[in-house]
Amino acid sequence: MKIFLSALGLAAALCSNAAMAQTAAEREACKADFEKYCPGVQPGGGRIMECLGKHLDQLTPQCKSVVEANMPK
Repeated sequence: MKIFLSALGLAAALCSNAAMAQTAAEREACKADFEKYCPGVQPGGGRIMECLGKHLDQLTPQCKSVVEANMPK
């Protein structure tokens, strides 16, 4: 049981690190667009993606891909 819990903890840590790296890459892809189109928007609650979504046709191709992938379906 102890080994199982240790393995489970390690798996969770690895998954969270991968998710954090993806988030950092997404953030970097949209940094300039966020600063240009949504400078006063407070993070949280999906407000940034909502703002960027309103400017979808003006975003860089990299950021547009991030926004489209993260918009609610």
